[in-house]
Amino acid sequence: MTSPDDPSPDDVVIVGAGLAGVRTAERLREGGFAGAITLIGEETEPPYDRPPLSKQVLRGERELVRLRDPDTYADLGVDLRLGLRATSLDLDGRAVGLDDGTSIRFGALVVATGARPRALGGVDVDGVHLLRSAEDCRRLRHSAAAARRAVVVGGGFIGCEVAASLRLLGLDVTVVEMASAPLVGVLGERLSADVVRLHEANGVTMRCGIGVDAIEGDAHVTGVRLLDGSVLPADLVVVGLGVTPVVEWLAGSGLTIDNGVSCDAHGRASDPGVYAVGDVASWHDPRTGMAHRFEHWTSAVDQAGVVAETILNGKPDAPLPVPYFWSDQYKVKIQSLGLPSASADEIVVRELSDTKRLALYGVDGMLVGAVGFSSPSAVMKMRPMLSDPTPFTAAVNRANAL
Repeated sequence: MTSPDDPSPDDVVIVGAGLAGVRTAERLREGGFAGAITLIGEETEPPYDRPPLSKQVLRGERELVRLRDPDTYADLGVDLRLGLRATSLDLDGRAVGLDDGTSIRFGALVVATGARPRALGGVDVDGVHLLRSAEDCRRLRHSAAAARRAVVVGGGFIGCEVAASLRLLGLDVTVVEMASAPLVGVLGERLSADVVRLHEANGVTMRCGIGVDAIEGDAHVTGVRLLDGSVLPADLVVVGLGVTPVVEWLAGSGLTIDNGVSCDAHGRASDPGVYAVGDVASWHDPRTGMAHRFEHWTSAVDQAGVVAETILNGKPDAPLPVPYFWSDQYKVKIQSLGLPSASADEIVVRELSDTKRLALYGVDGMLVGAVGFSSPSAVMKMRPMLSDPTPFTAAVNRANAL
């Protein structure tokens, strides 16, 4: 790389060595980018895949999944710098400040710092865990090996996946969810009831419609006290209350921040030459006219490709693909396309069998989302209807024909 005092306009610095950051570097090289690429990661672990942490890695069924062999970053022409945290951004000087007291200048900057899990305030006892990083997963696995009773606070996708994994490890598991049912805000009442039945059939206790008052225990957790005064005995607690984008280091930089780094439909932030991808990025969606921040594996990959093309060639021709994600719970795969929401004007659920479901979500008479339970073929048949504007009635007719 050129001198820190004289960056080339072709030098790219990517802050964040997760999936979105790594894929951006790869796509730049695949597109013929010849300049220097520096990839900065806060963790000391070489970049790895996060989705297996709450499932196979937590259960001990597989080792950490590397995004690339660590030796291949040099072959790719990427300067991988681990164990460094970005602390500031100087847009005028085109420099990123790091926590070792140094700074690195850039021609183009890609913000890929991801998100961090929300914690329970005021909790300082052993046995209470968050799950985001490889080290989090190692600590949780170690605690689970010695635990008998676990409480999972939060019934979102991560909470449900962790609950399933802990149950499969043989622990007694209770899920506490403030809403009326797990995932009800995304799936709606009909499918969220299926989630409850799935977990209860596998021995998990669901406590919904109530929140946590306090974590009990001195040196180590002994229980979770709920707002109704009842106490759930526990020697292991996992907090799964969602995440917040890592944007603190951008404070005062002048970048527009609104639930993440605000970007146009091609990943450009409010300052020319700055881009954002992955969980930290809030992209404008021309299909809805709104900004969205997607915390999905596929969205990180898709955004990385678009930003790489934007850096290389200007404006990409095609918009982002339809958002897609999945969640594995026991033997059920939940798949989602588009923007399903319990607040949709219309939700139609098609029962394809005793265990298979396909739900369609409509807003203003148009199809906006689809969710399937163990129905991959049916879900994917909805993808073209979400890529192009499709009347909701036409989508329902298509689903009824499956």
